[in-house]
Amino acid sequence: MTHTATHSSNPSQQRQLPIIDLSAADRGPKDRALLHAQLHSAAHDVGFFQLVGHGVTPAETDALLAAMRAFFALPEADRLALDNVNSPHFRGYTRTGDERTGGSRDWRDQLDMGAERPARTPGPDEAPYWWLQGPNQWPAALPELRTAALTWIDRLSAIARRLLHELLAAIGAAPDFYDPVFGDLAHSHLKFVRYPGSAADGADQGVGAHKDYGFLTLLLQDRVGGLQVQREDGLFHDVPPLQGAFVVNLGELLEVATNGYLLATNHRVVSPPGATERFSVPFFYNPRLDARIEPLPFPGASAAPGITADPANPLFAEYGYNELKGKLRAHPRTAERHHGGLLTPA
Repeated sequence: MTHTATHSSNPSQQRQLPIIDLSAADRGPKDRALLHAQLHSAAHDVGFFQLVGHGVTPAETDALLAAMRAFFALPEADRLALDNVNSPHFRGYTRTGDERTGGSRDWRDQLDMGAERPARTPGPDEAPYWWLQGPNQWPAALPELRTAALTWIDRLSAIARRLLHELLAAIGAAPDFYDPVFGDLAHSHLKFVRYPGSAADGADQGVGAHKDYGFLTLLLQDRVGGLQVQREDGLFHDVPPLQGAFVVNLGELLEVATNGYLLATNHRVVSPPGATERFSVPFFYNPRLDARIEPLPFPGASAAPGITADPANPLFAEYGYNELKGKLRAHPRTAERHHGGLLTPA
């Protein structure tokens, strides 16, 4: 991916995203109608917003952040015992610099987790994306981390489901249209991420410009900042942290489902200066791996502009192929060790 836009630090160019209060859905028809108007605009025009009124308490957030900070405070040997390269399911710890976005190194380390399920080895006639189903790797020294992470996945899955219902209703679609592609086998994904400051070579790519490939992403970010969203002027604008809010963005599946009416938007993270650490917890609300995403019937479908064409990033009808494509690119060491037969020449 290209990185032609410049980093803007001028306060006048730090444009806050739309702020959406989900609790308005419970305050009567007038407030819900206003919520829908705001959601419609944010999803159609920007593809990003700040979500408040979601019901997650400061105590719940503090418990999760404490578990995450305790993980990154473990000795490196303890973290490397969970090395992502050990997991054919792409679960576990990724060292700083080992993940790639847009072909370039991301300067962050992270722990990847998802629904706790038995490993599935696909047979010769089964789709290879079933490799993505399997168990997580948990640190023996921190049993509370497993509880915190799996509780967070359940908590945010419920919020994302409710938000998706309101978003679909906001554009005049059936709120439950996509319920069948989630269910008990939804392939949600959680990351604990640490940006350790600037790389020694001066590169500032915390994570390169990209779009997410599921339905919705709910991001808990700390107060350090660094997230940037590409706005309609083509530039990447800082997203000022908002206490108690989740930064929400739409994934590529919603853009495909609405033929471009709803936007999946490029975003990136610029490394914090010097040795400043930044922590974030992105949660990805994804459907079942074998889900086929049918076009969404809604009143504005005839005016949809079409999806963004990117020859380097083909989109597949079955969700699992999209996620597998991303994992093979992002984790080359893991891909080479476990999935050499799935790799194609560049």
